[in-house]
Amino acid sequence: MSVDNSILSVDDVSVHFTDSSGFLGLFGERQTVRAVDGISLDIGENDVVTLIGESGCGKSTLGKTIIGAQEPTQGSITYRGQDIWEAKNSRDPDIPFSEIRRSLQIIHQDPGSALNPNQRILTSLMLPLKKWNPSLGEEERRKRVYALLERVGLTPAEDFVERFPHQLSGGEKQRVVLVRSLLLNPDVILADEAISALDVSLRVEMMDLMLELQDLFNTSYVFISHDLSNARYIAEKSGGRIAVMYLGRIVEVGPIEQVIGDPQHPYTQALKWATPNLYEGDEDDDLPIRKIDIPDPTNRPSGCHFHPRCPKAREVCQTNDPGAFEDETGHAARCFRADEDHEYWDSPSIVDD
Repeated sequence: MSVDNSILSVDDVSVHFTDSSGFLGLFGERQTVRAVDGISLDIGENDVVTLIGESGCGKSTLGKTIIGAQEPTQGSITYRGQDIWEAKNSRDPDIPFSEIRRSLQIIHQDPGSALNPNQRILTSLMLPLKKWNPSLGEEERRKRVYALLERVGLTPAEDFVERFPHQLSGGEKQRVVLVRSLLLNPDVILADEAISALDVSLRVEMMDLMLELQDLFNTSYVFISHDLSNARYIAEKSGGRIAVMYLGRIVEVGPIEQVIGDPQHPYTQALKWATPNLYEGDEDDDLPIRKIDIPDPTNRPSGCHFHPRCPKAREVCQTNDPGAFEDETGHAARCFRADEDHEYWDSPSIVDD
C-alpha cells in the first residue's frame, strides 16, 4: 500500500532464514523459514502503521527490516529514495548510511534489557547525543536530556538521572527508552511490543504520550502488537492504518474504520472475534476459525496459507494464492472473498471435508 510523501518504501521484501532439524542441526535437512514473504508497504510523514498478528507471524522481523536492522533476502527498503543497504555498502551514497540509521530508531519490548544495567540513566541518554551530535557541548546535551525527561513525566529530572535501571519501575524505564529514541529527532520509530510489558492501566497512558510526542517531533511510528485492542486504539487516535500479518504476509491493511469495522479477511475476523471488547456478535455465532494451531512455517500450506484454518475456505483456496484486492479507500485484503466476481463464489466448500 503506497502513501503520498513516503519516508520509507518497502518494495516486495522477503526475509528468509535457514533452519536445520536433527541432532544439533548437524545431520538434518536444511529448511527455509519465510519470516517475511513479499511485502510492500510505505511509511509516510507523521504516519502510524500498526502491525498485528499472532506470535511467529513475522511482525518483529518485518519491523527490524523496515528500520534497516535486518537485511532482506530479496526486495528493497528505501529511505527518502535511497536504498538502505546500497547506502551501507556504497562509498558515496546520496544519503549516508549513518544518517539513515540515526533517522530510524527502535523502542524494544523489554526496556530493562535495552538499558545498560551498569550505567546511570544520564550516561545512557548522553551517549547517543555525543555520538551522533558531536558538535553539541556537554551542557547542551544535558539540557536536552533533562527537558525530555520532564516532558515524558519523569519529574523532577534530577531525581532520575543518577539512578540505575534497576531503581526504576517498568513504566519509568519505558519512558527512558522512549526519550532515548527521540533524542536524535528520528523520522521513524519502531515500537516493538513497546507497551506489552506494562500494566493494563499504564498502556493507554503510554500510547497517549507517544502520540503527543509524535506531534511535537513530527515522527512516524511502526507500532507492533499482538493485541488488537491496543492496535485499534493507537491507529484510531492517530488516523493511522492497521496491517494484519499471517505467516509472513500482510493479509489485510487499511484505515482503522474499514479493517476493524468491516474486515474482509477471515483471519482479521478471527482476531476481532478473539478480542471481546471489539466483538459484538451473538454467542451462537459459528467460530471464525477451524484450527487453533498455526501451520509449520517451513512447510506452509499451498494456495491461500490460511485455508486450513478458514471456516469459509473453498477448493480454489487450496490451489490458488490470492493477491491483494484493494478498494478506493486503500483498504486491501489478500482474500478471494474481497472480489465479488471471483470464481471463489462458484467453488465448492471444503469446510466439511
